[in-house]
Parts: sequence; C-alpha cells; structure tokens
Amino acid sequence: MLERDADRQLTGIIEIDDVYWGGECHGQTPGRGSPNKTHDGHPVALRMSVVVGFRKRELAAWTGKFIHPNSIVVSDALGCFRGVAATGVEHQPVVTGGGAASVALEDFRWLNTILGNVKNALHGTYHKISPQHLPRYLAEFCYRFNRRFDLAAMLPRLGYAAAHTPPMPYRLLRLV
Repeated sequence: MLERDADRQLTGIIEIDDVYWGGECHGQTPGRGSPNKTHDGHPVALRMSVVVGFRKRELAAWTGKFIHPNSIVVSDALGCFRGVAATGVEHQPVVTGGGAASVALEDFRWLNTILGNVKNALHGTYHKISPQHLPRYLAEFCYRFNRRFDLAAMLPRLGYAAAHTPPMPYRLLRLV
C-alpha cells in the first residue's frame, strides 16, 4: 500500500500539521507526522509520513516530494513549516497559540478529526506499533482513506497490486 501512493503529490489547498505518535511512553519522546488535503471543506486525500525531525530543511524536502508546486499549504505557525515556502509553494500560516484551545479552531477541524481517527484506529487495532513499521501502518490508513469513495474497487485493486509486487525482504519492510 505504501508503494501504491509513493509518487502521488497532494494538490490544491492542503492542511498540514505535526503530530506526536503515541504520547509519553516510559519517558521516551514519541515520533510525529501528518498532512491532510481538503476540498470544499471535506478531506479528499491524505498523506502521512514519519519525518526525522521538525526542522525547516526536513519539511522543505518533504514538501518538494509530496506537494504539487501550485498548491496552497495551510499550517499552524510552527517554525519548521517555513520550509514549505522555501520550496516555492505558497504557505499560509495560522497562529494557533498552542494548547487545547488550538485544537478547537475551525481552520483545522477536519485535520484534527482525521488525526484523532488515525490514532484511535491504530491504537485500537494493534497492541504495539514500533517506529520501524509505523510508515507502513500509516500508509495502510492513507490507502483506505484515499480510496473510500470507491469501496467496491478497493479490494480488486489491492489484489492486483499484491499480485504484481515482487517479494519484499524483511530488511526492506523496516523503513527506519
């Protein structure tokens, strides 16, 4: 599923945010990552990636790979998102002020809803998600989300992809 969407770029008005995966777990620092595309106020497509860190250079590389140059990216005003504009993509930061009140902002209602759904779905399905497999779990959620308008074709398309995908050794399945 990860490979099926690997080359697709998001276009149009794109909401993007940083997300910690998990929360505090035995004093460890969790990972982050997620953008969302919207159309007429409703999400159309989703891309989630694990990034090494939230730095301007990291987000610039991510933007260059996954966002079409003619798009408009809306984000909170976190400093790393200046990397979006560094690639020539229009960036519209919204100062949220942080904290629980920022989650209630209408500007990011769909984005926050989807992120909550992703976390609940993965926590409810898997007992443990290790960082090395998180990219594939996120890709599986995105695959289903991006094809939800044609559910009848989803399984045949996935079957076709599975039949035409060469075997993948375990060392390549771990993307860390």
